[in-house]
Amino acid sequence: MTSIKHKEAYIELKVCQHAHNRGIDHRKFTTLSRRNAPDRIFFAKGGLTMFIEFKRKGETPTSGQKREIIRLKALNFPVHVVDDIDQGKRIINYWVDEVINKRKED
Repeated sequence: MTSIKHKEAYIELKVCQHAHNRGIDHRKFTTLSRRNAPDRIFFAKGGLTMFIEFKRKGETPTSGQKREIIRLKALNFPVHVVDDIDQGKRIINYWVDEVINKRKED
């Protein structure tokens, strides 16, 4: 049986709470016109946007999700697949500390 810490919804909740605590806004990314979109879109001041596809521990994206991730990356959007809370927090921290804050300095 999968523990709660390894369930997709729990991982998503904890990473989104961390993003909120770091000042990052986020929304559930749902669309009727395009299937396989990543689960969440994250917004930062200055027009920065990032996507995260959340998975259960050890799971990988479906073929449709992989195609959508490739499409978004080709448009220069950062897209991450997260199956671990600590991994998700590291991505958020990097985005805030190395991308957003560095941009403010320029």
